[in-house]
This record gives sequence, C-alpha cells and structure tokens, in this order.
Amino acid sequence: MNLEGIPTLRTERLILRGPRRDDLGDSVALWGDPEVTRFLGGVPSTAEETWSRFLRNLGHWALQGFGYWVVRERDGDRFVGEVGLADLHRAIEPSLEGVPEAGWVLAPASAGRGLATEAVRAVLAWSEAALGAARVVCIINDDHVASRRVAEKCGFVRFAESRYKGAAVQMFERLAPAR
Repeated sequence: MNLEGIPTLRTERLILRGPRRDDLGDSVALWGDPEVTRFLGGVPSTAEETWSRFLRNLGHWALQGFGYWVVRERDGDRFVGEVGLADLHRAIEPSLEGVPEAGWVLAPASAGRGLATEAVRAVLAWSEAALGAARVVCIINDDHVASRRVAEKCGFVRFAESRYKGAAVQMFERLAPAR
C-alpha cells in the first residue's frame, strides 16, 4: 500500500491522515518529551528510535491494512499527535496477537480538550466499517488516568490486568455493536 492508500478521516475538529516525511519533526518532539513517554515505557525516544517507530507505523499500513494516523487540527493544521491501530505481537498475557490494538499519543498542548476521544472514536468507526473489526483492544499503564478515561468514553471495558515490560497495565476491549 502506498501512502495515497491510507484513508483520511475527518472529524469536527481534526484531520487524521497518513504520516508524511515532513511530520517527522513533530513526531521526534512528541516522542522525545518526558511528559508524553512517562506512561509509555518511561523513557523519551531518540530521533533514531522515533524514525524506526515512524517506519513501523507505515509498515503496518502496507502489511496489515491499518496503522497509525498523524492527527492535526482542521483549523490551522497544528500537530495534535498520533492515533491508530497496530498488531504489535506484544509479549503479554493474555495475548493480543491478531486483534487490532488501539493507541493514542497526544502532544501536551493538545491534552485535556477531548481531542483524543474524538480521534479514537473516528478510528474505531473506521475499523468497524473498513476492517469489519468485531473487537479492538488497548493496554493502559495503571497510573495513566487520562488515557483510561479516553478508553472508557470510547466504549472500552477492562477485561484483564497484566504486566508489560515491567509495568502494571490494564487491558481493555471494545466489541463492535451487533449488526
């Protein structure tokens, strides 16, 4: 799949589109921020690590037909963050392999405005329509209250507790409404 094959999603305030090379600077700033990574492994990413993540996200689109979008405000094109789906083959129990895993990471300037919820809802609607995804999961660090609120607002319910890379996490799932 080339970049033109990544769908663009629009919400009231946001545009979710495929990553472009000129988004890399915003991604490096996002993933290099200790406030952002506090609940995502606890260590800011280097530019090299962010580049690898950037490529991995594009690879998801090519191999899985889903991945992460870059999120920007419709009014002014300001970078909001990255939101999407992945199958990361995590070493976690219970296994999440083969189930789209939702994730969202927002720049601190975009937090607290409902933008994550708006973007995640758009991704979930797309996953149901385009993928026929009956189930989407996510994992959230026990201490990440704001992210847990986003999950709950988007219809996720906790189904398990686990540990991932030494951190206590809660595992959530969202089942698509019956058709």
